[in-house]
Amino acid sequence: MGNTTDELTGPDLEAGIAESDLAEGSKLLGHAKGKAVLLVRSPNGVFAIGATCTHYGGPLVDGIVVGDTVRCPWHHACFNLRNGAAERPPARDPVDCWQVERHGDRLRVTSLLDAPESACPVESPSSVVLVGGGAAANAAAETLRREGYEGPITMVSADSDVPVDRPNLSKDYLAGTAQEDWVPLRPMAFYEANRIRLLLSTRVSSIDIFARRVTLSDGASLDYGALLLATGAEPMRPPLPGADAPHVHTLRTLADSRAIIAAAATAKTAVVLGASFIGLEVAASLRARGVAVHVVAPEKTPLARVLGDEVGALVRRVHEEHGVVFHLGQKAASIGADQVLLEGGASLPAELVVLGVGVRPSTALAAAAGLSVDRGVLVDSYLATSAPLVYAAGDVARFPEGRSGELVRIEHWVVAQRQGQVAARNLLGARERFEAVPFFWSAHYDMTISYVGHALSWDRIDLDGSLDARDAAIAFRRGGRTLAVATIGRDRVALEAEAAMERGDEATLRRIVPESGP
Repeated sequence: MGNTTDELTGPDLEAGIAESDLAEGSKLLGHAKGKAVLLVRSPNGVFAIGATCTHYGGPLVDGIVVGDTVRCPWHHACFNLRNGAAERPPARDPVDCWQVERHGDRLRVTSLLDAPESACPVESPSSVVLVGGGAAANAAAETLRREGYEGPITMVSADSDVPVDRPNLSKDYLAGTAQEDWVPLRPMAFYEANRIRLLLSTRVSSIDIFARRVTLSDGASLDYGALLLATGAEPMRPPLPGADAPHVHTLRTLADSRAIIAAAATAKTAVVLGASFIGLEVAASLRARGVAVHVVAPEKTPLARVLGDEVGALVRRVHEEHGVVFHLGQKAASIGADQVLLEGGASLPAELVVLGVGVRPSTALAAAAGLSVDRGVLVDSYLATSAPLVYAAGDVARFPEGRSGELVRIEHWVVAQRQGQVAARNLLGARERFEAVPFFWSAHYDMTISYVGHALSWDRIDLDGSLDARDAAIAFRRGGRTLAVATIGRDRVALEAEAAMERGDEATLRRIVPESGP
């Protein structure tokens, strides 16, 4: 969030260390010229980079080295050891990179290296239009400039704010522990300096894929040489009496989060409909603000469909320890001015209601344009749609998942960013397959769950560690293959699982989470 200060610990790397003190494959935290520096010895050499992740300030010394990169343990940002480049979201900015010199049997960190120059793109569309103002569109815009594209870029966003760090909207910002100036991904000045035209509070009304033109809701039009659809998804409102009342909120934008915060300032009681990740994160944030919270959901165990019954039960216990009251196996019948009536007849006090019952992909624009749509905008491995020079990324895209080949649509912040990055390179001619292993994290008070992979269903769940101690790794398997791994209190294990999935290394996944029963 930009509030972490490097602490100068470890050896003075300008003075140097004995080369024998840095074993093959190891990392050493030290400092040089008043900055924290991470010294890494990989099979390809010795490298020195800034020690702090540029996303939320995670300690890179606790991460893992994969090839010529180091990965952050918190949210799996990835940095190039040779030049400090932020290779994978959620990191956007590079870290410093330093020259390492050998003096006899000692290694010394000397001068700061210049940032690498952008490469010239293989292809250069006459212009690029990005439809959407979320994670995928923002990552695409930044990647285009980083890759050396010099043509016009226009981002058309229905939101009234610049692209924001959406996970914060239900987590720290909503809880009141993150200030608002941490929420924008970039200030408006960044877009202006990088010649990214940002049209806020603006919608695209139609796309002409033959004329390569988009028409805006005000009647203006934009021609494009290449187009990225990143329209995201829309929160669902159940067909309940009272669901459209002023005190009933959904959460998708910064404006939505501000509205819930304003309501929580006076509300003493709240009902969250839906035990989704968003719904439960909202419940935790409202409890942090002192609001009494009831959660109503039809399932018997929250999050069991994604995390299984045991982890779901743990999540429930954690929330109950913080005062949340669950009404599971139940549905709302109506929403009144100060109460929610359940189908079973019970009435819950509710000065504030938040809907967390899921989202639907925003496909209407794509369908009207004649693009192939089926529970999302259909794309191939390169994120290309059925129309030439039109790509899709983020929550709206339904794509072949890299490990299984199954068509999936994944609503993860980091996945959207990484897809935006790949789509941008491909519209410049890169022909890069999107094969990143999905990753997300979810925070519940002081417990964070990290999840790598993708498991729609499984035939066994294996657990290593203790859920009660909040120190565990959980593998979701089908047909003898590990589809996903969730971790609690084991950030490094999550990184190792991600890297093993990328390699197709089932043996390592079995070592990380052994079979725990028949």
